[in-house]
Amino acid sequence: MIRFNLKCANDHQFESWFQSNATFDKLAATGMVSCTACGSTQVSKSIMAPAVSTKGDVTPVKPVAEKLAAIRAEVEANSDYVGKDFAKEARDMHDGVTPERSIYGEAKLEDARKLVEDGVPVMPLPFIPPKRVN
Repeated sequence: MIRFNLKCANDHQFESWFQSNATFDKLAATGMVSCTACGSTQVSKSIMAPAVSTKGDVTPVKPVAEKLAAIRAEVEANSDYVGKDFAKEARDMHDGVTPERSIYGEAKLEDARKLVEDGVPVMPLPFIPPKRVN
């Protein structure tokens, strides 16, 4: 994992973690990296100093993996998996067609962007949902 200092087109600065530099480039090119302040997808890496650790100053990856596993367990235990129907289900709840409940699933980037533009409260998860039959 690598942490980048990022900046959006509106000059907001924030940090985010990525599997690699190539992962950031791929996600940014498809508009899947967005500003935490304004939602802009015009995001670039800022100048940053390299992290140099000294003996005893190393942060192991294990706690990060454990925290992500805990988030995943919480989501899966308290939400309904709706698979590729996520955008439709989220919109139906927002419009009052179906009762509100916690859901998670998968959505195409353009469908997720439209939900956000329409004020439907959604957010990406820091993990990929398991393959399930929907």
